[in-house]
Amino acid sequence: MSTLLFSLGRWSYRHPWRVLVAWLLLLVVTAVGALTFMKGTDNSFSIPGTEAEEGLEQLDRTFPQASGTSAQVFVATGSADARVTDPLYADAVGAAIEDFEALDGVLAVTDPFDENVSGLVSDDDRAAIIRVQLDGQPSTLPSGTTAALQQVADDLDAALPEEAEVVLGGDLFSASIPALSPVEAVGVLIALFVLIITFRSIAVAWFPLVSALIGVSLSVALIYVATAFATVSSTTPMLAVMLGLAVGIDYALFIVARHQDQVREGMAVEESAARATGTAGSAVVFAGVTVLIALIGLSFANIPFLTTMGVAASVAVAIAVLVALTLTPALLGFAKGRVVGWPRRARRVRRAPHRGFAERWVRLVTRHPVITTVAVVATLGTMAIPAASLTLALPNAGTQPTSSEARQTYDLTAEYFGPGENGPLILTGTIVTSTDPVGLMDDLADEIAEVPGVKEIAVATPNETADTGLIQVVPTTAPDAPETADLVRELRSHHDEWLDEYGVDLKVTGFTAVGIDISDRLGAALIPFGIFVVGLSLILLTIVFRSIWVPLKAAAGYLLSVAAAFGVVAAVFEWGWFADALHVTRVGPVISFMPIILMGVLFGLAMDYQVFLVSRMREDYVHARRARRGRAARLTAVGAVRTGFVSSARVVTAAAVIMFAVFAAFVPEGDSSIKPIALGLAVGIAVDAFLVRMTLVPAVMALLGDKAWWIPRWLDRILPHFDIEGEAVERERALASWPEPDTTAVAVAEDLEVRTDTGVLFGGATFRAEAGDTLLVTGDAAAARAFALTIAGRLTPSGGRLRVAGHLLPGRAAWVRAHVGLALLGDADQPLEALRSAVRGTRLVVVDGLDLLDRAGRDQAAALLRDAARGAAPSGPLTVVATARTEGPVLAVLSDAHRPGVQALSLSAHPTRTTASEVNA
Repeated sequence: MSTLLFSLGRWSYRHPWRVLVAWLLLLVVTAVGALTFMKGTDNSFSIPGTEAEEGLEQLDRTFPQASGTSAQVFVATGSADARVTDPLYADAVGAAIEDFEALDGVLAVTDPFDENVSGLVSDDDRAAIIRVQLDGQPSTLPSGTTAALQQVADDLDAALPEEAEVVLGGDLFSASIPALSPVEAVGVLIALFVLIITFRSIAVAWFPLVSALIGVSLSVALIYVATAFATVSSTTPMLAVMLGLAVGIDYALFIVARHQDQVREGMAVEESAARATGTAGSAVVFAGVTVLIALIGLSFANIPFLTTMGVAASVAVAIAVLVALTLTPALLGFAKGRVVGWPRRARRVRRAPHRGFAERWVRLVTRHPVITTVAVVATLGTMAIPAASLTLALPNAGTQPTSSEARQTYDLTAEYFGPGENGPLILTGTIVTSTDPVGLMDDLADEIAEVPGVKEIAVATPNETADTGLIQVVPTTAPDAPETADLVRELRSHHDEWLDEYGVDLKVTGFTAVGIDISDRLGAALIPFGIFVVGLSLILLTIVFRSIWVPLKAAAGYLLSVAAAFGVVAAVFEWGWFADALHVTRVGPVISFMPIILMGVLFGLAMDYQVFLVSRMREDYVHARRARRGRAARLTAVGAVRTGFVSSARVVTAAAVIMFAVFAAFVPEGDSSIKPIALGLAVGIAVDAFLVRMTLVPAVMALLGDKAWWIPRWLDRILPHFDIEGEAVERERALASWPEPDTTAVAVAEDLEVRTDTGVLFGGATFRAEAGDTLLVTGDAAAARAFALTIAGRLTPSGGRLRVAGHLLPGRAAWVRAHVGLALLGDADQPLEALRSAVRGTRLVVVDGLDLLDRAGRDQAAALLRDAARGAAPSGPLTVVATARTEGPVLAVLSDAHRPGVQALSLSAHPTRTTASEVNA
């Protein structure tokens, strides 16, 4: 992959205008599509398969006037002497009810003074509530309905005395729409300042910001296009902005920082841009993929709106990766050599060598690893304590700013009627078998009223056709209180009892019950999701670092970071610490999907820092390791930890500060849904980067010493290789002049070797085939087949050097597979057709199993190769590499097909140097 990224980076550097214009055109097209097709976001949450959702579906079929969303108008006299039952208030309320009933989209209006309705007039007669039942969910209401409701409420307010209070709220207004504020721009400005300090250049500092802003704009436009085809919550675009901005800046930062370091060391600018994309870009792809997998893993909860949110956020991250890999080198192409930045200020000569803060810090940590480890674990454990009291709920009007009418309605309703009035529960069931539906509903209502936690029964009635009953229950506690969730579970626990006694299959539903079901579903999904994320990190890091202890340490550090982030969120939103400073409008439960989103996003970002820090440590360890044991080996491992830390600390620090600034900027003025997520991510990033990765990791690595890089041999053999730090690019550049600059050899190898678990198939193979040559390779069946697959790019060599058609293997295996013909005659039902397909459109063909053909088949194969050689003349001579078990019959075929001189190579299972020799047919 790194070699492909190298080529992509070089092409983008050479064609910067093409890349920039392509991204801008794509952005314009997508923006036009969003403006044309978008239908707006929808905050109606649902979870198929739950009791609350089934109850809503039943009401929608049989009791539509109670199934949609609702609004409520709170009316208070505002005076101790006035009562809402006074004629002035009663007449005005009656007129408003008539106006509400005339509005498009209104199914029913509940008169608080109706003798069949209870609980809508306060005990002191100073306040009343008008309930307006609407047809459908907020996103499906006729246009203008919300404005018309507000107008009727304003008219009612104008008809009442000045001291009276009339505010409009209810479920329709319970969810706010997040919007960007100037405070978020502060995070971007902080990111710009950090980039200027990091790069020591104002011009270069803009590159990560430009690429991130283009990526974020494109992803948000795509999300709004998607609203034409799917239900998207209003939180989704804001989450995409927050994640896309943070990772977009960081991913570009990693590439630009690597490029700047290489240019300062004297590397050619174009070469450096391509190499930075191939090396740092490989780590960016790995980091992006981990975030993608974690976000898509949000589907574990099996909640449609959360799955949509995860997919949308993953699209934003994927776009950030693509923009970083293409637009960043293109911007470097505009800058050319002007990326070095300001020179560092000259320091006065010191007696001792000057050590930067990173070096002093890592030396301190690695000299006292036990103390450091205990201190970090104790600190994070203490921070995690409040997490035990973390409660979850869907957002409601009570979490909105006090300036909104919906929040004022919520607070006034709780003050005059009790907190439960803001979140009534609905029990519904089929009563078609009842001969006395009204009496049945009254009996059920009396029974339900005795359940602890029920304040009153507001409504208990059958529908017009007397086949469905509805009971509206007002709890004693607020909709997002844990006691209300307990009440829902208690009511459901009586299901079988009431079914046996009354014959009614009651379901507990309503907006409050839906929110509780979503919270329960999300809570149940946390452990499987955590196992998925931690298990994924163990697998990925084991593949990357070829170690057992490094992945275990990384996963443990991630869990500590998550626990600490949960603890801080709980301390602020549950305990109220610094709530006023952070503009938390109401202390209480946090949004239900905060934990699972935080776990998913923080996982990808934590692995990002882990890769950039520990990969440099491993690189230094491998380079510095010598054939020695004991204390000397331990010192080598500790030294690699220190040098690797110093090499990567600057970039990781800058990346962490930028991400912290971006996430933290969404906290003070952020929407109530985004605020706890942003705070958790900001704290999680700071904790994971500075306490876990840059303190705990080097300490534990120093404790483990050489054992940190231990892995069982059998596991090392079966694990795939992932070139995370661009080793293939470094190898390709180091061997750029091998076997000589601008080589003419079509296939050339030096000490080529292939091993398996059972031993060496062949080793020490050295040969060179020019255009038009024929190479005959003989050996046992396994060795011959392995050689053919290796030359054709299908099998990775275990050792030695191999270049095919000018491309170094295994780094360029993808190109070789696409351009080199391969015919495995022993496996083909029609060997000659397989050979004919292999030689079509190529100048190099690898053939295995010519000796397996009979005499007639060999003659036809010779004719086919001869014709192919003649047909290839305009594009170049055909080169043939043939593998066989025996030389005799095949040599004649090749000589007849190609030319009298054929190179012969005999494979050996012993890694001794074996060279090709010229033979004659």
